[in-house]
Amino acid sequence: MVHIVVPVAFLALASLVSGTPVDPKARTVTVPVSRKVGNLTAAELVVKEKARITSFGRLATTGSQAITNEDGRRIRAGTPYVPSSTSTDTGDSVSVTYGSGSFSGEEYIDQVTLAGLTVTDQSIGDAFTSSGFNGVDGIIGFGPVDLTEGTVQGQTTVPTFMDNLHSQGTIATEVLGVYFHPESGSDTDDTNGELTLGGTDSTKFTGTLSCFPKSTTSPYSLYWGVTVASVTYGSTTLATSVHAIVDTGTTLIYIPTSAYNSFLSATGGSTDPNTGLAIFSTQPTGTFTIKLGSVSYPLTPAQYLIPQAQYSVFGLDSRFFYAWINDGGSVASNINFIIGQKFLENYYSVYDTTNSRLCFATRA
Repeated sequence: MVHIVVPVAFLALASLVSGTPVDPKARTVTVPVSRKVGNLTAAELVVKEKARITSFGRLATTGSQAITNEDGRRIRAGTPYVPSSTSTDTGDSVSVTYGSGSFSGEEYIDQVTLAGLTVTDQSIGDAFTSSGFNGVDGIIGFGPVDLTEGTVQGQTTVPTFMDNLHSQGTIATEVLGVYFHPESGSDTDDTNGELTLGGTDSTKFTGTLSCFPKSTTSPYSLYWGVTVASVTYGSTTLATSVHAIVDTGTTLIYIPTSAYNSFLSATGGSTDPNTGLAIFSTQPTGTFTIKLGSVSYPLTPAQYLIPQAQYSVFGLDSRFFYAWINDGGSVASNINFIIGQKFLENYYSVYDTTNSRLCFATRA
């Protein structure tokens, strides 16, 4: 029997390294995290993420498939779950299908502690069978509660760890601040980020946070969705008035097919048949910009191109250049625009459930 402790909330973010002590006045806690792609070539990563995108669309259609990240962005907390004197077995079955994995088991209610923050009566899925999990004991998630729909027998949705921290008065606001900085060199296993539960860390961004309403347009409203005013490459407009989701569990930036084709045309690039990445014989020089509301978030070539120091990791050809920007698909109703990790490594992001909004600022 395989036991995987899974608090029933999805879109897990990162591997826990340690946590700072809780400041009862600030009522926030900061958790250092590492972002791990795993031992994947570029081709394997693209295939895995395209399967993830398909899963987004499947959830939008069925309303009953929970989605989490793969590729190792997970919280590590303790040992595999062992029911104890604080546990209550509800007897309800739990079943979850991911982009490339699944588990089924039984729900327990128990106490969960992360970096000094404790939730009583947290729903936990104790997995009896699982597939697609490598090197982890379980998953803790920080995504919107709607993603738990249909995962536990007899329940519509299940309060997340953050929901319970807020409702139990441990944190004053249900806000999650996320910081990552780009991987350096060929090392893809750094402790290169942090989560701040209950607020933000002002030392990790510069300037002011600009906030935007969480999308109310289905299916983007199921996730951390946002309306994008425009996407441009240099002076070329790639897309206007489109919807996207912000997702720490996706590595690349996926834009609608029409925008992607315009990006390739403007840069003189093509799609590499070997890796599935955008490939260029001459390095692009233009700036790729995502505009939210009236605020522009530019990425320079150094930020949207894969560093050559990582070519050996991803199995890339040193004669060419490759982009983190990829084709998200042609059907908007299946979710085809995902603002992923390679954008978030350059901008601090805030997921504010209390005020139903997302906020961004330039990473410090």
